[in-house]
Amino acid sequence: MNPDTREKLMGVSVATLATALYKRGLRSQVIQGVNPLGWKGRNMVGPAFTLRYMPAREDRNQLVEFRNPEHPQRVAIETCPEGHVLVMDSRKSATAASAGDILITRLMKRGGAGVVTDGGFRDAAIIAELDIPAYHTRPSSPTNLTTNEAIALNEPIGCGDAPVFPGDIIVGDADCVIVIPAEIADEVAAEAVEMTAYEDFVVDQVKAGASIIGLYPATDESNLQRFAEWRQAKGR
Repeated sequence: MNPDTREKLMGVSVATLATALYKRGLRSQVIQGVNPLGWKGRNMVGPAFTLRYMPAREDRNQLVEFRNPEHPQRVAIETCPEGHVLVMDSRKSATAASAGDILITRLMKRGGAGVVTDGGFRDAAIIAELDIPAYHTRPSSPTNLTTNEAIALNEPIGCGDAPVFPGDIIVGDADCVIVIPAEIADEVAAEAVEMTAYEDFVVDQVKAGASIIGLYPATDESNLQRFAEWRQAKGR
């Protein structure tokens, strides 16, 4: 992805991005129900590399499957490109784990930018201590084979009710995760930076006692002039 776009997205919130996408008619881009494990103090940003699970069929999902070097879950960990975010469609179910600390550690060591599942991770407390952004719904100890079969790599998926296409730009902050269609990521990032600057100005004004009427949104033109002056003073 564009390095400049990545840098911009590192400094904006999912809430701001959601508003920018809403202005473009996109209302279902936030991955619902996921939370960060051990917030790292920085955004998760990267193109999506996807893994899809389906309901397990008992005769196909015995422990011996993990001995198969072509098992899609293992292949996903070993082939997710550096700088990408591994996004897992776990059927919005944490009855079995999407992965555990060993696999996520390997993803981290290979340069993964992060991982998100609409299911749960086992060894969640350990994953929370790793230096890789990770998002899930809740801890889950049973192996994924219990209820899930890893079936497909890098194809369109649904994750927490959000559509995710390979290469879409994934951004996670301290709250949640959003999916930006790849073709509009540059323009959305640029707009979000501008929105963030104005929102920071608004916070300063509100803390100083200002009313939000005419300020947020900026329906009073005088606030735009004050914003320009504030921005110049702040070097923003």
